Amino acid sequence: MNTLGDLERSIMETLWNSVEPLSATELQSRLSAVGSGRELAQTTILTVLSRLEKKGFVASLRDRRPRLFRADRSREDHTADLMLEVLGGAGDRDAALARFVDTVSSREADTLRRLLG
Repeated sequence: MNTLGDLERSIMETLWNSVEPLSATELQSRLSAVGSGRELAQTTILTVLSRLEKKGFVASLRDRRPRLFRADRSREDHTADLMLEVLGGAGDRDAALARFVDTVSSREADTLRRLLG
C-alpha cells in the first residue's frame, strides 16, 4: 500500500481541493498560503509530484507548459485503500469490523446498511 508522507499528503489535499489541474508554481503558492511553517522550493514540490506520479496518485498533463498536475485517485479511493490495509492487518477481521460498526453514527450505519443491502 502506498501511504503518504506529510508533504505528499499536503500536496494531495491541495490537488483534491482544486477543481483545475495545478502547476508546481501554483502548488507552491497555495501551500505557502496554508502556512506550513517553511517555504518549499519548487524543485522539492516537483520531486514530490514525481514520486506521487510513480505511486499512481498524480497524473500530469505533459503536453502543457508549464506542466499541470491533477489527482489521479480520489480522496475516497485513498481512504478506502487505507481502511482495507488496516483491516487486512487485523488478527480477527470480524472483531475489528464489529468494533468499527460500534463507533459509527446512526447516519453512517444507515449508509452501511444501504450499501450492503
